Amino acid sequence: MTTNSIPTDGDPRRLLSEMRALSHRVRVDQRMTWVALLVLGAATLAAIPVDWFGMDVTCGPDGGCQFARDGMLYYWIPAMPLTYAAIAYFYLRAARARGLGGRVLPYAITGAVTTVVFPAAWLAVTTYFESHPIPDQPLPYWWFVLDRLVMPWGMIGVTLLVLAWLERNVALLAFTVGYLGLVLLVLPMNYGFSSGIFSIRAAMAVPQLIVGVVLLLAALGFRRVADRRG
Repeated sequence: MTTNSIPTDGDPRRLLSEMRALSHRVRVDQRMTWVALLVLGAATLAAIPVDWFGMDVTCGPDGGCQFARDGMLYYWIPAMPLTYAAIAYFYLRAARARGLGGRVLPYAITGAVTTVVFPAAWLAVTTYFESHPIPDQPLPYWWFVLDRLVMPWGMIGVTLLVLAWLERNVALLAFTVGYLGLVLLVLPMNYGFSSGIFSIRAAMAVPQLIVGVVLLLAALGFRRVADRRG
């Protein structure tokens, strides 16, 4: 990145405009959006086989099934801090290479917080339903939205909102809003395909596959934009 000298006796409005343009250019040069999306997408796809083979599913003669997703829990607790540490590392490395400062720390902190929120919410829900039977009538829709929000893919959307704010990145903000809409309102995060061990595992894997692919495609798109800008 190169800068031009600014005459001190210039028009104040012109100086202010040039300073704003320079600040915007620095913010753009600091962006490593595609790296964050790539790492998050890869972590999501890697969780699928762990969730598949680590899921304990028991089906009775009547066709009713119970399952516990212990594999996903044990995967994401260490995976979350490692994922956000990797993203912070790549951001800081790129910032040093360009001679710029980095503002990725609040993002990394938010990612670390999700490491606490996810298992805490999981434990709270598990404890509740151990002492309160699941009601026969459908649960309220807001409950499903909240349940999806505290899942890892929902937490990814929350951290992307923080990253969009840090980067002042309107494109990332627009993507994240669409991503959260997909995760919270559209994807079938349940086991409603049909009864059976394979069906339940597939019903849990397909939404994660969609999320991972969406993140990787977004990473490819932001990388192309960065290449054209460079």
